[in-house]
Amino acid sequence: MMIEAVKEEASQLLRQGYDGVLGLAKRWGHVGPYLFTKPEELQDLVLEPRYPLAKIICQLQRKWPDKKLGAIVRGCDQRALKNLEERGIFQRDGFVFIGIACSAEEAEACNCDKPLYDTHGCTGCWKCVEKCPQEAIKIINPCPILVPKEFEAGIFPRKAIYKPFPQAVPNRAVRDGEHCLKIQGRLDCKGCENICEAKAITHEMEDRYEEVEVGAIVVATGYELLPKGEIREFEEDPDILDGLQFERILCPSGPTNGVILRPSDGKVAKEVVFISCVGSRDPEHGLPYCSRVCCMYLVKMAMLYKHAVHDGQAYIFYMDIRVTGKGYEEFVQRAVEENGVLYLRGRVSKVFRDGDKIKVWGADTLTGKRVEIAADLVVLGMAITPDARARELAEKLGIATDEHGFMAEIHPKLRPLETSVPGIFLAGVVQGPKDIQDSVAQASGAASKVLVLFSKDELILEKVAAS
Repeated sequence: MMIEAVKEEASQLLRQGYDGVLGLAKRWGHVGPYLFTKPEELQDLVLEPRYPLAKIICQLQRKWPDKKLGAIVRGCDQRALKNLEERGIFQRDGFVFIGIACSAEEAEACNCDKPLYDTHGCTGCWKCVEKCPQEAIKIINPCPILVPKEFEAGIFPRKAIYKPFPQAVPNRAVRDGEHCLKIQGRLDCKGCENICEAKAITHEMEDRYEEVEVGAIVVATGYELLPKGEIREFEEDPDILDGLQFERILCPSGPTNGVILRPSDGKVAKEVVFISCVGSRDPEHGLPYCSRVCCMYLVKMAMLYKHAVHDGQAYIFYMDIRVTGKGYEEFVQRAVEENGVLYLRGRVSKVFRDGDKIKVWGADTLTGKRVEIAADLVVLGMAITPDARARELAEKLGIATDEHGFMAEIHPKLRPLETSVPGIFLAGVVQGPKDIQDSVAQASGAASKVLVLFSKDELILEKVAAS
């Protein structure tokens, strides 16, 4: 296959001491330009005709004239570079090309005739974006690095200089020291520095720790989801998502603007299977407890999906429906009666890729029949687990934890907000799985406890003596 030959040729260049090979990489369902600097990164290489690379090659040469670089280019890019060389804009010396050919279908689908502007000459005023009536121009981040974005639950990428999330306070970009080429000393990259009109980029700053004295601590470290890889019945697949990942796809301000697209190929998902209690109430994985929120957030997601894809079908596999909040039961009934969400009572035995579909094997225990669904997307209601660093924090604070790693309160009914250490209180899922309503109530109670503590001039402790 041509792609294997191209990978081998690019790998040889990198092993020969070249600083990078420019090509296209597919990561988290998206294709974009990427500078491969290690042979193992070439596993993400694709040959789709998506982007004109000629201008990016010129930019790399201007930025790093002393670097030995290669590029995987098509005939159109080679013709463009030849034209630029004749005009004195590009110097072929020192640049190695790996040529690939387009099929007739690829040439027809290619968007290489669309012009790009010189991102490294941009001042960042973005007046072109504000003036464009069709919103056809998007702000471009010049950083060449792509890594999983935490706010998008890892299914969409971010750059090494980025804004953590849209409502970040302060509303400023930050640099990721673990992946920034400049900070790591891998390349003398100054893409963000060149584009910053305020000249606010500094390369000498380092992380620092500050010590502060406080009168009380409210521990609210949140939670994590059980990793999908720990459920052996389910394959690793970009179209098998956990709840947080699907939440970002549903969000109107998310990476797909609320369009329900499959990460693998960008197609609209017409059938979605939701599976509850994945890892929860499962002694085999050491998690016998109920995660509490899965039943409600899965039905919420199913309803939002139906609002976005009117002709789509949503299925929910469940063990029991545990919805005990105010109006929760009525919400589930609306999903079934008004939105056509189909509930299937039973466990799922296997989820795997079959062509362009995700096969779901399960059972409906109410009818006693075996169920097989060919879905476009599968969404897992993964078990809630404590934050990985919570146990270490608990040891530093002297707080006890339960057998699952959640921080323990003094008494579950009489003193549910207090720990065994005076002045340290708990709020949210740090104590155990709970929904937003319960988390807000507990946080308000913890804040009130702190105010009561601060209203006193002295703290009276009970005397403890060994008997």
